Amino acid sequence: MPVAHARRWGGEPLGVGIGLRREFYARLPETPRALDWVEIVPENFLTLGGRPQRALDACRERWPVLPHGVALNVGGPEPLDEAYLAGLQALVERLDAPFFSDHLCYARLGGAYLYDLLPLPFSPEAVEHVAPRVREVQARVGRPFLLENPSYYARMPGGTLAEADFLRHVAEEADCGLLLDVNNVYVNACNHGYEPRAFVDALPLERVGQIHLAGHERRPDVLIDTHGAPVCDEVWSLYRYVLERTGPVPTLIEWDQDIPSLEAVLDEADRARALLQGVAR
Repeated sequence: MPVAHARRWGGEPLGVGIGLRREFYARLPETPRALDWVEIVPENFLTLGGRPQRALDACRERWPVLPHGVALNVGGPEPLDEAYLAGLQALVERLDAPFFSDHLCYARLGGAYLYDLLPLPFSPEAVEHVAPRVREVQARVGRPFLLENPSYYARMPGGTLAEADFLRHVAEEADCGLLLDVNNVYVNACNHGYEPRAFVDALPLERVGQIHLAGHERRPDVLIDTHGAPVCDEVWSLYRYVLERTGPVPTLIEWDQDIPSLEAVLDEADRARALLQGVAR
């Protein structure tokens, strides 16, 4: 049976979105294909103007736009970036976005961006560090905030909690929502030797306000979260498993490298929409 889905953590707009990437600036705003919303990386649009802004404005005329950031650095040791928060708040307000999201990780150290999303130790101390920062971000921006479970390739020293318990404690202490990246669950489960469905069952699913789906690269000894391939059958199966427990949740098809045609990405979106509609009946 699906859990009660708390709309306060997002949940709107329902349906399936894709990312507004540079390769789609010209064609996406004009597509006749079905699409329910669009996601942007806000760091690409904080400085307004030019071709990116024209594409964003054209999409905003047709669909809701949801910001999903990569530079918040909510788990980092340094103070939150005031200029970034001010720009993010203004963008979210201008878009009238129902919610915004970023990753449960750190991305900056010693004042320098690392250009990667690095995991935190799964520890009570990390929960105590992150939770007040999340509350501050949510208060500053003034909209519901969702944290994404990141992919990772090594467990950070000092962890004493299971990953799902860590996510639960952060979300509950910070009183925020979760963006559940189903591909990341599958990649992490394969790389670290746990059962992905049991992981899903251990999460506070009532806080899931959005889902991400993406592809990955399979190497002999590891899966790499590339966002550069179609969603694999195992991830589709896990997605269905999640939806059977959450009910319909807005879902994004992520494709960030080796980007194919717009039609190929929209085909993936159509497949996700069919599964969403199936659980909604």
